[in-house]
Amino acid sequence: MAKAKAIADPGRLSGPEKAAVILLALGEEHAQVWGQLDEEEIKEVSQAMASLGTVSAQAVEDLMVEFVSGISGAGAIMGSFEQTQKLLAAMMPEDKVNTLMEEIRGPAGRTMWDKLGNVNEAVLANYLKNEYPQTVAVVLSKIKSEHAARVLASLPEDFALECVMRMLRMEPVQREILDKIEQTLRTEFMSNLARTSKRDSHEMMAEIFNAFDRQTEARFITALEERNREAAERIRALMFVFEDLSKLDPGGIQTLLRAIEKDQLALALKGASDSLRELFFSNMSERASKIMREDMESMGPVRLRDVDQAQMAMVQVAKDLANKGEIMLAGAGGDDELVY
Repeated sequence: MAKAKAIADPGRLSGPEKAAVILLALGEEHAQVWGQLDEEEIKEVSQAMASLGTVSAQAVEDLMVEFVSGISGAGAIMGSFEQTQKLLAAMMPEDKVNTLMEEIRGPAGRTMWDKLGNVNEAVLANYLKNEYPQTVAVVLSKIKSEHAARVLASLPEDFALECVMRMLRMEPVQREILDKIEQTLRTEFMSNLARTSKRDSHEMMAEIFNAFDRQTEARFITALEERNREAAERIRALMFVFEDLSKLDPGGIQTLLRAIEKDQLALALKGASDSLRELFFSNMSERASKIMREDMESMGPVRLRDVDQAQMAMVQVAKDLANKGEIMLAGAGGDDELVY
């Protein structure tokens, strides 16, 4: 993979990005500077810092020359989620830092309603369908009409109609009620989306193990268990495997079906459990499921290696869709399953 080119022209940076460069260069020793920013400014600069990437030493010097001299000796700096979290930890309580970082890792947007506008309508509808209609009405009234229309179309019809009726009769919402809804969305919905973006060394290794064929995976897991059983168990819990697709909701299954080539799906389902196979068939039309069954029968015996590759490809597509916010994945470990 080609190495990302360092930002050399500070003129390409936005105001928050320039502030992020300066604060990164100042480091933890001058973390008190953050205390002069209000919460919205901290969020904006933190978001810019977390996605900044590499900035060349010359660009850093150009930005800092009016404040300090000799900054070029610091060399290039790297803005990342980890570095942002480390700097914030020097000036904020841990729980507040964690909350802020979860917001940064979640969908882009300055306000909660901007963030919701960047969440796939099926994912948002799947969360809202178990809320009170009056709550859903408030949420839909605060997001863009085009997005609200797609969310309504993804909700159960009777429930969607009730939400429409609530919106038609809705009066101005009191500030405290709106604040409570925003807080609930932040803690119960956005935090779930954000957690899928967190990475540590065990998550990285779980992704690598996911890419192994079955024999190689078993060999490495067995060897790792002999050296570090705790690490092996943690990696196993973090791995998202083909059978974990059974945890997708119907909307997620249908989104995945639209993204998968039919011949690849047929090959992957040849090696699936009966229950997972039926779950996919139940989310197809009767005609499509009949054709798929016939295609699978006509294949005859297939190599296990080919089935593994097709299943791994489907898992990767599911992960890509989750990263885009189009579906939500529940982790293989029970603690990360989603409750709606």
